[in-house]
Formats: sequence, structure tokens, C-alpha cells
Amino acid sequence: MVKFFSLSSGSNGNCYYIGNGETGLLIDAGIGPRTIKKRLLEYGITIDSVEFVLVTHDHIDHIKGLGMVAEKFSKPVYATEILHNSLDNHPCTRGRMKGCVRKTVAGEASSYKGVTFIPFIVPHDATETVGYHIDFYGTKFTFLTDLGEVNDDVVKYCKMSQIVIFESNYDLDMLLGGPYSPELKVRIMQGHGHLSNEQAASAVKRFWHKGLTHLFLCHLSENNNTPGTACSCMEKALREIGAVPGTDLELVCLPRKCISELYEF
Repeated sequence: MVKFFSLSSGSNGNCYYIGNGETGLLIDAGIGPRTIKKRLLEYGITIDSVEFVLVTHDHIDHIKGLGMVAEKFSKPVYATEILHNSLDNHPCTRGRMKGCVRKTVAGEASSYKGVTFIPFIVPHDATETVGYHIDFYGTKFTFLTDLGEVNDDVVKYCKMSQIVIFESNYDLDMLLGGPYSPELKVRIMQGHGHLSNEQAASAVKRFWHKGLTHLFLCHLSENNNTPGTACSCMEKALREIGAVPGTDLELVCLPRKCISELYEF
């Protein structure tokens, strides 16, 4: 039985867990190690059972706690060479990664204790940003937490997965009518920022397949989205292609500032 849950999802911090009781991993560590330990223990999981960390990019909401996690718990940290070079100089990770650095190559598979993962490049305005396709002992996940537009690799790897974690960051009308500066609105929308609900829904229409059992919407904006708005947009798109949430797949919005429910596959 494979377990998945979000420890935190959004600009306040991002961290996700996959494990089976014997082996576990984190995707990003954008919250502190005390919070990570506490939230893992809510589901009876110890930090010792977390074998390694995968990093998507170097924005602070994804790596704020990474250096402390690596230093305190000596966890291998997997990222591309370009991203590790950035982490070497980032105030959250600089000097804390000794002995923990593990380098990956975009498009190539790496393995750790039987878990296989492939990072792939996605457009986002960090030093380098990747999504992950993860084969966790036969259960296949694709993680896409931050991206400005959908490329062919996004569709390819999502089509290969049973579980997809996918950004649905903002509602366009809420963003345009909201308090953000014109410059920030352009940054979010310009193709290297974040995906709108409509863009996420359009992407799912491209990669939907009958083997997709769970779709988790992540990294929802606090100011420019709501779970109800994001889910409604996605549900409409799924029904248009004949996929009924609750029957053909589970559709879930992951909460921003707290732990999600525990899901088992």
C-alpha cells in the first residue's frame, strides 16, 4: 500500500510525501524540519523512514527548510546539477548540503532503493524547474507544482501515471481584478509563472486516460483562487471528455497551510 499526502501546498510552503511504511520520500521542503516531523507523525510516519528528498526548483517556498533537513537528518537531496549549483549559494541551503548532494539529469531515470524517478524541465522563472515522474514500486506519480505553460513532456509523463499532482494556481478573473501590481500579474501569466485553472483544465483534457485514478490540484493561490473555483473548473473540463469525478477518478484540491488527508493506493 502506497501512502501520499501533502504537508503544505502553496506560496506559504510546499512539501509532499510518498511512502509505504518502509521507504519514503519528500518532494521539496519548503517548511521547517520541526513542522515536517510533526506533520509526518500525524500519520504515524517518522522522519527516519524518509529516505531522500527530490527538489523541483530553488524558490524559497520549496526549499526554505531543505538545508536544515539535509543537515539535521543527513538525507540525500536529488536535483539537477544546475539546481544544485544554485543551492550551493542560496542562503537557505548554503553550507548545509555536505554529503547529501545527489545529481540528476533531466530526462534520465535515477533510482534509490528501488524507487525510480525522472526529472523533466518545465517553464517557470526559477534557476531551473523540473517536474517528476516517479515509479514507486509500480505505482506511478507525476508531480507538477509550478509551471507557466504545458509542454509535451508534461503531457507524456502524466499519460504514464496513475496519480497526478498538478498546479491550478489562479482564477484569471480574480487575478486581473485583484490587488496585485501590473508587473506581478504579468509575471504570473506570461508563460514562466503559474497555471490558471483554465490552463490546468485544458492540460488535463490532453493527458486524461482511463488509468488515471487520482488528480490532486496543488499550489492554489491564496488571493486569486479558491478550492471550489479550481475544482469546479476542472470538473467541468473532465465531464466534457466523459470523465466523471468520484466515479472515473478522484479529484482533490490540496490545502495550502495544513496537512492534507492521507491517501492510499
